Amino acid sequence: MRRTGGFGTVAYYWLAAAVIILDQWTKWLVVRYMQLGESIPVIDNVLYITSHRNRGAAWGMLEGQFWLFYLITVIVVAAIVIYIRRLKPSERLAGVGLGLMLGGAIGNFIDRVFRKEVVDFIHTYIGTYSFPVFNIADSALTVGVILLFVHMFFFATPEKGNE
Repeated sequence: MRRTGGFGTVAYYWLAAAVIILDQWTKWLVVRYMQLGESIPVIDNVLYITSHRNRGAAWGMLEGQFWLFYLITVIVVAAIVIYIRRLKPSERLAGVGLGLMLGGAIGNFIDRVFRKEVVDFIHTYIGTYSFPVFNIADSALTVGVILLFVHMFFFATPEKGNE
């Protein structure tokens, strides 16, 4: 029988809350203090803070399809919460990954609901390639997915059915 919930589970929700707060605070700073398109070098030719807006999904795909993003986000958030509640105490890596994914999904959802666009501002260059501008929520989602895959491929053990 799987353990549901428990004290350890709360930490994953706190992690999600921390991601949401950091994400929304950094986006507020960009909107408040930067002009759209303005760019501040942090490390020349590598990292910039660039005020950018995105009305679609990753890299601007499906621009303006808000109803689709709302629906997908609600389903994803519900699924993440269900999986977090079903985690075993030994599945901390998966829990951290899911907490990051939950915070990232909600962070960008807040933007879509209240701004009708997502605020992006982290602009990196890999050599001469200008990587698409992203934000804290995007970073949390990406790291969360990577941690979940690492957990699944290296640490998860298949469960035996009740036969």
